[in-house]
Amino acid sequence: MTSRLSVTVDAFLMAKQFTIARGAKTEAVVVSCTLTRDGASGRGECVPYARYGESVETVVAAIESIRADLERGADRAALQTLLPPGAARNAVDCALWDLEAKRGGLRAAELAGFPTLQPVETAYTISLGTPEEMAEATRLVAHRSVLKVKVGRGEDDPARMRAVREAAPRARLIIDANEGWTPDNLKSNLLAAASIGAFVVEQPLPAGKDEILSRTPHPVPICADESVHGSADLHELIGRYDYVNLKLDKTGGLTEGLVFLTEARRLGFGVMVGCMVGTSLGMAPALLLAQGAELVDLDGPLLLREDRPNGLRYEGSLVFPPEPSLWG
Repeated sequence: MTSRLSVTVDAFLMAKQFTIARGAKTEAVVVSCTLTRDGASGRGECVPYARYGESVETVVAAIESIRADLERGADRAALQTLLPPGAARNAVDCALWDLEAKRGGLRAAELAGFPTLQPVETAYTISLGTPEEMAEATRLVAHRSVLKVKVGRGEDDPARMRAVREAAPRARLIIDANEGWTPDNLKSNLLAAASIGAFVVEQPLPAGKDEILSRTPHPVPICADESVHGSADLHELIGRYDYVNLKLDKTGGLTEGLVFLTEARRLGFGVMVGCMVGTSLGMAPALLLAQGAELVDLDGPLLLREDRPNGLRYEGSLVFPPEPSLWG
């Protein structure tokens, strides 16, 4: 069995500057790969993330390092040992799922053991800014049912949270600190989140410095993001976190994502299925895992000025399953 591998790098302009506690971006740079076998092609996309020591160059190099294996026919099982978890493996793994579905005349959801996919409710992200800026941005999308609110910079987060709540009194709110809180302001910020009726607080403290969460009351459930990558991390989070954020760029693809989901459920965690800022091609595989998740944050394409052709369909707060022309 022979295959052809193509690797590309694409930049997609943001609709407007996107800011979190660690910095701002005006474009989303993604790495995509296409695998062709027997006339069928499968595609996958990933987002290199500097927070995890990744760059476009290292991700491309990682994929290229296994070109010979892939072109000789390496499958998803082999891939789990060829590359470590992370963005590079995600792009290849999702391309292999897409390829298997296309060659077999099936949908990837069927291959993964899921019934017919249904639309799911996704959060929409409010970028970090001043309380006034965030309130103004929120008013434009206050009709959405779930909003993800970026905080984690300075001591003004209670004011930011209150401003968003006043602008969207009925929305469920996910408060995402992106590791930006400290042990000194943790309790006051959690109480502020509780006071506005937030649904969950995501990653309040830096990964590796979150043991205090096991000794701190949770007036609002707390979700791990940067503190969890793959299924092997989950056991250490018991008692610290109530939810875990499953992102394919962290797990290294849908194959490990399915293992992660099963193990998270076994250990009693609630699950959020999230994303980096990418196109519909990167979101599509995550929609399989989102079917049973308590929270879904797959709004990446909504933050871009322009998505890929045949992108996901968004209607209000719902995102619909992909068409085969996109993925799976």
